[in-house]
Amino acid sequence: MADAFKDYLHIPKSFLLKVKENTPESKLKSVLKALDEEYSEMKVVPGESVGLVAAESLGEPSTQMTLNTFHFAGVAEMNITMGLPRIIEVLDGRKNLTTPMMDIYLNKPYSQGQEIKKIALSIKETRLQDVATEISINLSDSRVEVTVDESRLAEIGMTKQGLVTALKGEVKGLSVDLRKDFISFKVKNKEESVNNIFKMKEKIKAIVVKGIKGISQVLPVKRGNEFIIITAGSNLKKILLLPFVDTTRTISNNIFEIEDVLGIEAARQAAIDEVYKVIENQGLNVDIRHLMLVADVMCNSGKVRGITRYGTVKEKVSVLARASFETPIRHLIDASLYGETDNLKSVVENVMLNQPVPVGTGMLKLVTKPEEKKAK
Repeated sequence: MADAFKDYLHIPKSFLLKVKENTPESKLKSVLKALDEEYSEMKVVPGESVGLVAAESLGEPSTQMTLNTFHFAGVAEMNITMGLPRIIEVLDGRKNLTTPMMDIYLNKPYSQGQEIKKIALSIKETRLQDVATEISINLSDSRVEVTVDESRLAEIGMTKQGLVTALKGEVKGLSVDLRKDFISFKVKNKEESVNNIFKMKEKIKAIVVKGIKGISQVLPVKRGNEFIIITAGSNLKKILLLPFVDTTRTISNNIFEIEDVLGIEAARQAAIDEVYKVIENQGLNVDIRHLMLVADVMCNSGKVRGITRYGTVKEKVSVLARASFETPIRHLIDASLYGETDNLKSVVENVMLNQPVPVGTGMLKLVTKPEEKKAK
């Protein structure tokens, strides 16, 4: 079997391994030959302007997506909040997402539905205001009094004493006491103004007493043969620490969070997956290699950068290329002050100066040796 592969070592190793694992020996030669032909056709010709092709290949379907959305106005499947704005969110490298979400995969037996509701509720963040029936201010004693609904506490598996213990760990500079009918919050060792007591009340309402901070809603759903939990809100770092979570498949739609927790390679793959998911849902067809190129540009510095004047464009060596994107006068003045040189190596600056661009035939420069004149 090893001899069959020796003529095909120029093909990526991952492809050859898949062929080796999934192909019977009788068909190996014909499969390898077909793979070689396919691989040769897929190669990019030297001088091909791959960036331009990728930009056009993504730009046209994105425009079409907008047109489709207006055409199918009111149809739930064509919701633009999941379409073009999501692509813009990813490619612009925005840290604050409109709808952060997670797909939490579970280990067995929970993935088969066992205690799925209980697990989902344990993940969802519960704030103090969610279990309180009344939050009032006692101005005479300068304190905030919280009356708790014990039935709601029982739903999330907590007692009053457990709640007070959790609150003591969350608040600083306040004394927390369990009274007969309420929980008291009071500033230690000093009197507070009325204004500060009202501010204190708002902070106390928002204290997370149980669950993962940032996970505002949870929804257990069946996907294929297993149950997963879809969340509104994201906190990948804390979720991956939970013992019942399948850490190899659980994912967030926040690329920066993935970069912080799992690294830049995972963030690059997430950027590709997120854009591809939107394009696929809209019924459009874009070669994944275009998305891979864009993701490479976003991540090649080791940090995720958006395709904006503050991200990848800022890093361009060419002054004219930076000026062609946004704020041209500022770039040209700065380049003049610092005495920058533009070597005209890329496409944009050569188009601006009406010169042949260094792609395709423009890459070649013909050098000839003049004939020496024969001595008479």
